[in-house]
Amino acid sequence: MSQDAPAATIARPDLVLHLPDIHCAACIASVEAALARLPGIREARVNLTRKRVHLCTDGLDADGVIDALAARGHRAQRLDTDLLAGRDSTGRDLILRIGVSGFAMMNVMLLSVAVWSGAAQATAQLFHLVSALIALPAVAYAARPFFASAARAVSAGRLNMDVPISLAIGLATLVSLLGALEGAERPGWFDAALALTFFLLIGRYLDHAGRQAARSAASELAALEAPQALRLQGGREEIVRAASLVEGDLIRVRPGDRVPADGVVRDGESDLDRSALTGESRPQPVAPGAEISAGETNLSGPLTVEVRRAGSDTRLRRLAELVAVAENQRSRHSGLADRAARIYAPVVHLLGAAAFLGWWWGTADGWRALDVAISVLVITCPCALGLAVPAVSTVTTGWLFRRGILVKSHTALERMSEIDMVVFDKTGTLTTGELVLAGDPPDAVLALAAGLAQASAHPLSRAIRAAAHARGLAPVPVERLRERPGRGVEGRHEGREVALGNPDWLGMKADHDETVVGLRDAQGATYALRFAETPRADAAASVARLRAEGYEVALLSGDAPGPVARLAAGLGIERFEARMSPEAKVDWLRARRAEGRRCLMVGDGLNDTGGLAESHASIAPGNALDAARNAADLVLLHDRLTAVSDALAMARVATRRMRQNIWLSVLYNAVSIPLALAGLATPWLAALAMSSSSLTVSLNAARRMR
Repeated sequence: MSQDAPAATIARPDLVLHLPDIHCAACIASVEAALARLPGIREARVNLTRKRVHLCTDGLDADGVIDALAARGHRAQRLDTDLLAGRDSTGRDLILRIGVSGFAMMNVMLLSVAVWSGAAQATAQLFHLVSALIALPAVAYAARPFFASAARAVSAGRLNMDVPISLAIGLATLVSLLGALEGAERPGWFDAALALTFFLLIGRYLDHAGRQAARSAASELAALEAPQALRLQGGREEIVRAASLVEGDLIRVRPGDRVPADGVVRDGESDLDRSALTGESRPQPVAPGAEISAGETNLSGPLTVEVRRAGSDTRLRRLAELVAVAENQRSRHSGLADRAARIYAPVVHLLGAAAFLGWWWGTADGWRALDVAISVLVITCPCALGLAVPAVSTVTTGWLFRRGILVKSHTALERMSEIDMVVFDKTGTLTTGELVLAGDPPDAVLALAAGLAQASAHPLSRAIRAAAHARGLAPVPVERLRERPGRGVEGRHEGREVALGNPDWLGMKADHDETVVGLRDAQGATYALRFAETPRADAAASVARLRAEGYEVALLSGDAPGPVARLAAGLGIERFEARMSPEAKVDWLRARRAEGRRCLMVGDGLNDTGGLAESHASIAPGNALDAARNAADLVLLHDRLTAVSDALAMARVATRRMRQNIWLSVLYNAVSIPLALAGLATPWLAALAMSSSSLTVSLNAARRMR
């Protein structure tokens, strides 16, 4: 074990823990001492800079390690090692299978050329045997995803697209092997089986690449829960699991900590960042008697909280469950390729069976009938159909990515093309999320406020200092500065008391729908400093463009009615709602769905995740929280809101092109199936037809986007 050692010194740690409280060499020594007592830990490295410990264990349970550290006074939280390493084992596996099938296909085709060119019988048989030696292990390895999927479908009593694919590959390989062993003059299908596998794996990989970016927002919300809490027992703090808290427990919430349970403040004053759950942009002061919720962040003073709800009963957990339900409903959305596949699978089975029975009845030659049946299965296998949608999705998502729009969901483009209403969140989406001083207070007032604000890291204090700096005003010197958590800042100027903070604390009347800070000067006069959010520079242009393109625009916000109404009026949005909880946003979107509307939700906060998951499609700005980005179908990688219109326009183009590709696949089958049924589809013709159809849909997908 070593202090601040780099993670690279452990090749593959199987357990990584976050240690939020360590801050010195003594902490590291204490962590190492606790870990040294645990059997099953082979190696450990503590990184003080990143506040992590990397462990190599003999399958040790993470809970045991976390409990051992808690007993020594160290909070710990497990981190996902695969997520940290950015691993994608499925993608790597598909690429390897594509490489194996492609290499084998090229070698077998070279041998097949010699056979098709009229090689002598002994030479042809030798080439067939060599082809078998190459093809059998390649097919067994590369086509395994299709065989496994087909086996699962059949065992469940249903058909999917992989069932006819597996039949075609398996029968083509088996019949070719029997012919090679017998020295028969029948044409072999090794090259066709490998070509099928190669092209279908490419389509499978493109589809996987589109799906892999999507991560569950419900899991992300669960990850935001504080896993441990500081419970007060007899005046002492003990580290316990947050899920073990019960109603009535007293817990300590330090500045910077996330609240681990819903409860009521019993002692202490502070400011809370509640934007995650309410969408309120301004920190909220809390004092004894105030209710707080899990997932909120304590900003300034320590709090003692009496637990009301913990574990699965917290508001944060209920929100996560709400998102999970909505995501599950969206995952049932049927894409174009899925709908085509449901029709395709039974039709191909019927055609293959009809070809076999018809030729057997007409020729009494079982091998000939089997060859024709295989040709039907091979030539109708969905190489083009398998590429039709993923190829367009890959080209379109690449085009959008180069323009700063990341597409995460594999059906997002299709759903985006169906949108008729765009719904925006306010704070952080249509506005910058930063509060700025509004109005034009006198220079003397602003300079005094800036002098008091120097003692606070509160966002409103920063806004005051920024406003004074923009005017070129130097902060007035204030002595004996003292911050009062949850209230404000006080000090002495010219020998008299001055204060800056909550208007109620200063005895001022204030409109609680507004963001106001009170100032009391040395003469006892009070002033109200008002703040407002700044709309994004292109918010008005974006809304105007969407309305011009025929979309209805709505605004949903958890903020007060006054600021919401003013922003809506300034941007030309006629339909807006204020003081909306996350649950209310979901209910509003469900009501629109019941009316037959297809809503696009654009939001950035944790309180928007339910709406992002519930809506027909969703977009998160690049500055959104991780949970919002993971709930959204698309993420803007920049601050341009006009990209929303760009994404909608490109989705319509992409969906048209997907339908074109599916019709090209249908046309290919309309031409090739009669040839196969007539017994004219030789192995080389089948391979050429499959390659041509796949190339056609790929070229159509790659056409310039307009």
